[in-house]
Amino acid sequence: MARLLLADLSELSARAPELRQRLLRWWQTHGRHSIPWKLLSDHRRPEPREQLDPYPIWVAEVMLQQTQLQVVLPYWQRWMEAFPKLAALAAAEDHDVLLLWQGLGYYARARRLLAGARQMQTQIEAAWPQDQASWLALPGIGRSTAGSILSSAFNQPFAILDGNVKRVLARLMACERPPARELKLFWTLSAALLDPERPRDFNQALMDLGATVCTPRHPRCEQCPWQVHCAAYAAGDPAAYPVTDAPRELPFQVIGVGVVRNDAGQVLIDQRLNEGLLGGLWEFPGGKQEPGEPIEATITRELQEELAIEAQVGEELITLEHAYSHKRLRFVVHLCRWISGEPQPLASQQVRWVEPTELGGYPFPAANARIIAALLERLQAESSAAAA
Repeated sequence: MARLLLADLSELSARAPELRQRLLRWWQTHGRHSIPWKLLSDHRRPEPREQLDPYPIWVAEVMLQQTQLQVVLPYWQRWMEAFPKLAALAAAEDHDVLLLWQGLGYYARARRLLAGARQMQTQIEAAWPQDQASWLALPGIGRSTAGSILSSAFNQPFAILDGNVKRVLARLMACERPPARELKLFWTLSAALLDPERPRDFNQALMDLGATVCTPRHPRCEQCPWQVHCAAYAAGDPAAYPVTDAPRELPFQVIGVGVVRNDAGQVLIDQRLNEGLLGGLWEFPGGKQEPGEPIEATITRELQEELAIEAQVGEELITLEHAYSHKRLRFVVHLCRWISGEPQPLASQQVRWVEPTELGGYPFPAANARIIAALLERLQAESSAAAA
């Protein structure tokens, strides 16, 4: 068979039916058919006219933003046990939602999901909306997430454009520019390829192709149903696509952190404001080290400025590094002894003295898990030494 290339969109209309047929035939055998939110209550895959409950799909789609399926699955299962219906989530406390989300990262997604549930709860009566505008009006829902919910739940013909799909389409066209710079083109291609009769299955097949065959570093081109049409494969280097912009160097900061204990052995924690990447989470107080400033002075200053307390900075507990998408941080953590001042939430929502054994009941950023573990290990060692 002659090699067919999608060098430009002008060839797409004639070849779209064959591409759909090839992809869906491959998916029938090799697709991921056990994803729980894509099945009916009797664990069957839905027929085109059957609908799925959009709530568990919505939860999953938000979790899948920036996170892989195998990571999301246990979180989704715990979430559905705690909040099995929209009404349960809409009535939930922020604290409980963030605690369940702990470890998934990008915590703004959890806050937006909760806000969206409360908004949706006031809007729907007998039926969920099946139009794109209603879903786009919810916080944290973009065009691709809305398209995935509508196609998955209702078999509506809405295209998607997540990371897997962008990679597949970039290779199919051998696009010479990063997908982020050609979004209009990619949306046009995704919509043109979409099977109007089986959008639910087609979108899932397209995502499965990217997740299991057209992978970022080592694509399995010999298993791909679109190999014969793929311009990147014809060019001889599929892994060179998608083209990316040159990576920028991430800024680096050192953060001084104080684990402050009072005479009763309690630990001081504060809750971040409901904004930014880690909004609403609890943390040990601290802040950015200024140029030339000793880390002990950083911690003393931050405790004064943010909590209005005086504390004696003691020995180092742990140093750890953590990378976010926009910066790299080194946390230098010291044990501190509270001296004076009633803690005030000058830069946070609230502050609280808690028993060290109760720290697991509060949602913390991922990096703090190691701080808590180091603290509990230190306290255990102190207890053992005192008993000896």
